[in-house]
Amino acid sequence: MSWRQLAAADPELAAFGKERLHDRVAYLATLRQDGSPRLHPVRPILSDTHLFIFMASTSPKRHDLARDGRYALHGTITNPDGGPWEFYEFSVEGWGVRIEDPAIRQQASAATAYPRDETFILFELSVERAFSTVYGADGQPVRRRWPAT
Repeated sequence: MSWRQLAAADPELAAFGKERLHDRVAYLATLRQDGSPRLHPVRPILSDTHLFIFMASTSPKRHDLARDGRYALHGTITNPDGGPWEFYEFSVEGWGVRIEDPAIRQQASAATAYPRDETFILFELSVERAFSTVYGADGQPVRRRWPAT
């Protein structure tokens, strides 16, 4: 599934996620060859229809995603109101697929404040699951999931 499908099915959750992920530092979890997890800081790119990650050709995440495309991506927790308990978080899970189409690469590069040249590798991240948690002033979590289970 694509970001487009999430946005069509749950526009509010997609907007919440885009605000927390697009062009911001987030953490991408991949799987090493031995199956153990590996965590990478990344700067996701979100268009209205796609979720992308650029990376250097020598990056371990490139090799991990090429071998086993499963990933989890978690945005940095934000505290929009500055209260002691008010935190917002968003994460997605799915599969990473390398993109070589020049038109899609151009679309991804145009969607970020940090364009990348052809020396960078591009992956599109499918969205199989999306999660948000908002901790309100009382510290109690309010969670949303897509697809709802």
